[in-house]
Amino acid sequence: MILHRYFAQRFIFVLGGVIGVFGLLMAFVELVERLRTLRNVDVSFGQVVQLALLNLPDSLYRIIPLLVIIATIWLFLGLARSSELVVTRAAGRSALRALVAPCLVAFIFGLVTIGIFNPIVASTSREFDARLSTLTGEGSSFTLASDGLWLRQGSTNGQTVIRADATNLDGTELSGVTFITFTLDGGPTRRIEATSARLTPGQWDIANAKVWPLADAENPEAVAEYHETFQIPSSLTVDQIRDSFGSPSSVPIWELPAFIERLRTAGFSARRHAVWLQSELAMPLFLVAMVLIGAAFTMRPQRGGKTGQMVLWAILISFGLYFVRNFASILGENGQIPIALAAWAPPFVAVGFAFGLLLHLEDG
Repeated sequence: MILHRYFAQRFIFVLGGVIGVFGLLMAFVELVERLRTLRNVDVSFGQVVQLALLNLPDSLYRIIPLLVIIATIWLFLGLARSSELVVTRAAGRSALRALVAPCLVAFIFGLVTIGIFNPIVASTSREFDARLSTLTGEGSSFTLASDGLWLRQGSTNGQTVIRADATNLDGTELSGVTFITFTLDGGPTRRIEATSARLTPGQWDIANAKVWPLADAENPEAVAEYHETFQIPSSLTVDQIRDSFGSPSSVPIWELPAFIERLRTAGFSARRHAVWLQSELAMPLFLVAMVLIGAAFTMRPQRGGKTGQMVLWAILISFGLYFVRNFASILGENGQIPIALAAWAPPFVAVGFAFGLLLHLEDG
């Protein structure tokens, strides 16, 4: 028990150090990227720093498996160089038992990641998108609520809020729709209610519309106009609408099942979100696989000057499994393979592959 606690403490310390180092590096890179993208926007340096910090959790969250493999390599290289694993073997303990504590730490870290860090990332991502849209005056957002579907489009001239009773699969055809246009200062300028609206390149084509001018009219109802067809300029595209409501990482995992149900009820495809949910649930197992792979190549005594080669193999294989995991998710999102297979097959395959490597390379 004391040995397991010692290895667990070492791994926690190393993992924290890796996350801290990469966090600082990625914060600097994110700051430079935000300065580059906002160079033509009137923003202060403090606002740029805030945007960079808001986007940092999402950047770190995407590479958590790679951070775990690096921490594992760092841990076992240190244990091998200090001969602590040799002492463990000499005391009659199998070196494989030294993996119990790091694997348990990785599994618990995975649970904490999806249970606590995931909602934080979702919150900061939404705040980042909202602030960036406010600063640039552009962008879109999509919300599913109990009273309908809400979409926002923006430009340098103002913002337009769109509410619809229903929509088609990709959000380009709305029914029971209302458009409310606002100036950059926040004042309403026009309200439109229509039976339907269809997004075409560069505009919304609206059918059976009633238009109320709100800017200067004392009695908007008295000057309201009816149009069989009406057009509103729009910079939105099908991909932008799909991305605005289709980013699973912007929804906390605790709210994701209900959000998936709302998507299906509204007529959207929820397959992408379902694959993301199952992949998140499988993350602790995948992190355990990363620990096993890193240990398989680095926990043996370092002889013959092959340390660099073994570390390279560990990193290449972990990158390969990370790519396979993402590729399987894409296949699942496109309906090429079942959702459960797309989410759970890569972690189980990775664990099985890692155990095979350990049994082949480790002599006890």
